[in-house]
Amino acid sequence: MFYKKNTQEVIRLLNSNLTGLSKKEAKERLKKYGHNELKEKEKSSVIKLLLETFKDPLVIILLIAALVQVFLGEVIESSIILTVVTLNAILSVVQSKKAEGSLDSLKKLSIPYTKVIRDNEKITISSRELVVGDIVLVEAGDYVPADGRIIESQSLKVVEGMITGESEPILKCEEEITSDSALGDQKNMVFSGSMVVYGRGMFIVTNTGMDTEVGKIADLLDSAEVKQTPLQQKLDEFSKKLGIGICLLSIMIFAVQVIRGGDLASSFMFAIAIAVAAIPEALSSIVTIVLAVGTNTMAKKQAIVRKLPAVETLGSTSVICTDKTGTLTQNKMTVVEVYTYENKNISLADNVEGNEVAATKNSIQDRCLNLASILCNDSDVNNEGIEIGDPTEVALINYAAENNIDYKMLREKYTRIGEIPFDSDRKLMSTVNKIDDETIMFTKGAPDVIFSRCKYALSSGEVVEVNDEIIDEYRKINEEFSNKALRVLAFASKKVNDNFKPSIENENELTLIGLMAMIDPPREEVYDAVKNAKNSGIKTIMITGDHKTTAIAIANEIGIMNSDDLALTGKELDDLSESKLDKILDKVSVYARVSPENKIRIVRAWQRKGKVCAMTGDGVNDAPALKQADIGIGMGSGTEVAKDSSDIVLMDDNFATIVKAVESGRAIYDNIKKSITYLFSGNLGGIIAIVFALLANLPNPFTTIQLLFINLVTDSLPAIALGLEKPEKGVMNMPVRDSKESILDKETLKTIGIRGSIIGIVTIIAQYIGMKSSPELGCAMAFLTLTLSRILQTFPSRSNTQTALKLGFNTNKYALGAVGVCLVMLFTTLLPFMRGIFAIPVSFGLDSFVICAVLALISSLMMEVVKLIKIK
Repeated sequence: MFYKKNTQEVIRLLNSNLTGLSKKEAKERLKKYGHNELKEKEKSSVIKLLLETFKDPLVIILLIAALVQVFLGEVIESSIILTVVTLNAILSVVQSKKAEGSLDSLKKLSIPYTKVIRDNEKITISSRELVVGDIVLVEAGDYVPADGRIIESQSLKVVEGMITGESEPILKCEEEITSDSALGDQKNMVFSGSMVVYGRGMFIVTNTGMDTEVGKIADLLDSAEVKQTPLQQKLDEFSKKLGIGICLLSIMIFAVQVIRGGDLASSFMFAIAIAVAAIPEALSSIVTIVLAVGTNTMAKKQAIVRKLPAVETLGSTSVICTDKTGTLTQNKMTVVEVYTYENKNISLADNVEGNEVAATKNSIQDRCLNLASILCNDSDVNNEGIEIGDPTEVALINYAAENNIDYKMLREKYTRIGEIPFDSDRKLMSTVNKIDDETIMFTKGAPDVIFSRCKYALSSGEVVEVNDEIIDEYRKINEEFSNKALRVLAFASKKVNDNFKPSIENENELTLIGLMAMIDPPREEVYDAVKNAKNSGIKTIMITGDHKTTAIAIANEIGIMNSDDLALTGKELDDLSESKLDKILDKVSVYARVSPENKIRIVRAWQRKGKVCAMTGDGVNDAPALKQADIGIGMGSGTEVAKDSSDIVLMDDNFATIVKAVESGRAIYDNIKKSITYLFSGNLGGIIAIVFALLANLPNPFTTIQLLFINLVTDSLPAIALGLEKPEKGVMNMPVRDSKESILDKETLKTIGIRGSIIGIVTIIAQYIGMKSSPELGCAMAFLTLTLSRILQTFPSRSNTQTALKLGFNTNKYALGAVGVCLVMLFTTLLPFMRGIFAIPVSFGLDSFVICAVLALISSLMMEVVKLIKIK
């Protein structure tokens, strides 16, 4: 804890001195401790990732089936299976490789060269060669190359939001700090990757490479778990169960066939037919396509999806951990309260006449307050609209502009002839301006400091001596503003002579003018978004680098905190054991002054409770938690490191967009369930028909190529079309889905069982009718009936709560198109040159097709009847 020690003690502990290390000593330390750079764990190779895709039980079964068919001479069937498996594997590897890159972006933040003192000489070296004990020089515009303790500071201001999450520049000092402090409060330290925006300074390097705060973040990134989405977990679990079931069923069928006296080849083919019928070969591709289409929908809502599974994960989100600045708030300091004695809540618009502040309409203190806020101010807005300067000062000129005051014209008219820059010890800034025939010094700063230096005050247009009544009133108003978490500035003035030389000794006997209070206000749309999230069963938690008081004020205003909720600082969180944190976790709605370790700990605590946790962030300090979270949400204006660690990037940095994305995620998950239900219902129908044929000692009703045609061709398009259904009514009023809930819950399995049985029965009837003429016609009619039934099943599958007639056939044109295309492809199997491939005999005519079509239509009508009964 170098921030707790004085500079001489730090220099002694690091065995250094103000003349710098010798080149020899630096070389020895570099050899001992290594270069000042970030390191990462070895990445998985493409070959390894490719091989891992073949661990899926269903893929293994398909590969076995393909190999058996090769030996049996069924080259076409085996080639189709191998092609499907290979395409799915390539798609999976591409998605895995896209997920890498967050540490690459972090490494790009390294600073190439640094100014140091070695052997009592100022030299420039590669930042990689920095070692602990080096004396480093920085000035405005420089990036800090390593962590260090300030030795000398001359108005040194550093932006370290990428580390602490706080966007305001921090004024640095060399004095030791006696109390335990969060990173954001260690004002005598600088951290690697932060940027100097004002002044200059000197520091001694305390940590390099992976030991820096950025290095710790890199280590957290490497250690953060890459979580499977709930859908991936459920599909993996189901694949294992389905794989075991298919193996057992195939073995049983093979054994029964052999016992009955069937030859090994035909018995194998019967068993393989069951495997092919049961496995939804296109499931992985269909889910990927539905998710990909969902990304387009979300992109229109300003949410860019980087990792496809994240679309589905959003639908089961139960906790959203969100940053404050820029996400819940506008990331723009805004003046919201103005006070002068006996003139509360004045409007600058009342002081404008011909684009100038008019003294004739309101009191003289109003005019002085307006002038002080504009003239005692170094900020500006250039011709391109870019704001330059301290955000607090920018807020003052923006307020003037909003009230039609031309601050540039006033600055030109009332020229600055002297100044005393802001200083952290004084907490004041003063400028001297020529106002008509008078010379005025304007001073702004911390209210308590200004109050103590004022001998006079403006009251009702008159300069009066300060008394207890005036100061007490000002202190009361200042306290009210502070309790609202407002940042308050006090303004004062002093008439001086034309030969006045500004100096800090002259910042006394001032005339108190008034107060201006500002805050980074919440976005307007956030209020409804937080309310909608709460109504949907989603808990919103604010995690910020800002101060606790400010965070609580914003959280209360927008509805994140309830009356009995808690707020913790990062230090208070560090003092809690895991068990204590788990006990109060549900009640903590605000975390302030947090570190990267705090953020990742909060996420893990919610995950221990089985909650699906989303995390937002924009800085380097957010990256580990973004990666650890079930769904990381980066900001479009944030760092590349944060975006590379995220699953989704919000282009408008808006919390309301997250809630909209959650709605899309819920709808997409619901549609994926519809697609899966559709696929497995059809597959079950095929299995029932095959098992019946086996038990009834009938010929296998399907060839392998027929089943592949159904699963890959006629099933795929309707399943994708179901994934494009509009959200069911009230999707956001539904409770948050339990992440442990199976993708095939009881209700879904019941639906699959009923629809599969209906399809299986009509298929068996078709084979029975055809068998009266010939076994070949029976099998052909079974194939056509099964295919038509599965195609027409598209309509009852579109909604769980409404019939296709009530829903309207035109509400999903993709479904109509998919059914139409599938019917055309089915008709191609009846063409003369295709009949041989699909085992359709010449005896199959129009009468046979009409029977198959009627049976398929009956199956769809029966599904709708079952749905009506269930709804009632």
